[in-house]
Amino acid sequence: MSELTYIDRIKKIKSERRITNDKLSEMTGIPLGTLSKILAGISDSPKLSNMLAICRALDCSLDYIVSGTPENHHNYTLTDGEIALVEHYRRLDSHGSELVALVLDKEYERVTAQSYAPATSVGASISAQPKFESTAKSPATRKAPEIKPFKSSFTRVSGGLGKRTISLYDLPVSAGTGEYLFDSVSTEIAIPDNAKTADADFALRISGDSMEPKYHDRDVILIQDCDQIEPGELGIFVLDGEGYFKKFGGDCLISLNPFYAPIMLRDFEDIRCCGRVIGKLHKK
Repeated sequence: MSELTYIDRIKKIKSERRITNDKLSEMTGIPLGTLSKILAGISDSPKLSNMLAICRALDCSLDYIVSGTPENHHNYTLTDGEIALVEHYRRLDSHGSELVALVLDKEYERVTAQSYAPATSVGASISAQPKFESTAKSPATRKAPEIKPFKSSFTRVSGGLGKRTISLYDLPVSAGTGEYLFDSVSTEIAIPDNAKTADADFALRISGDSMEPKYHDRDVILIQDCDQIEPGELGIFVLDGEGYFKKFGGDCLISLNPFYAPIMLRDFEDIRCCGRVIGKLHKK
């Protein structure tokens, strides 16, 4: 059992994320005086509604705040079939568990190799794209949706004097909760024509703070047109029609800002990768 109290854990998260009492009061709707009493230990029995509001604002579980139980940051929700597999695995002896681990590693390597095979050319049929497939064949297990290609038509135009022109899409792609990615409105901007920008095919303006501290609201990011990226790379994705700028986690999209939880790809039907983020334009 952790020696920290629930007050200690709240203060620890506040300190890590640099959230003041004033800001937490604003985020939770709890009056500042009431919040100060809770954090000072003056309120022996804080209301459950206030504790839940604090947990939502700090993006942590009530169980963690109250008992210190570590959280599941993978955000996994197990199906009935997966639960059955875990129960069976726990009853194996050392030989059985080693055998299962060996088979699992081999199958993971096989499926990963299929999922991240070299991308097909732009405009390839959706059926030709590699898929993420579950190795569990339980009827309760839903197959993860495939990542489909985004059909693009970006052209490079020389701007002269060490410059070239690319399209900047006015409608922002979200670095928060999601925005529709493209429409017909775009403007032409001139960017330096050098080795750092050589792979840039188009630009997007982001909104939100989920990719801070590296990328900020209203930053213009440079995108290389492609329909597959590797885990750990930053990319642009469309999930059921809404655009996201995130780090690709294989089965999820990850924000750089720890305040935001991963977005699980299994929760979406239509998933498209629209490009790899190669950098951003520096503000003048």
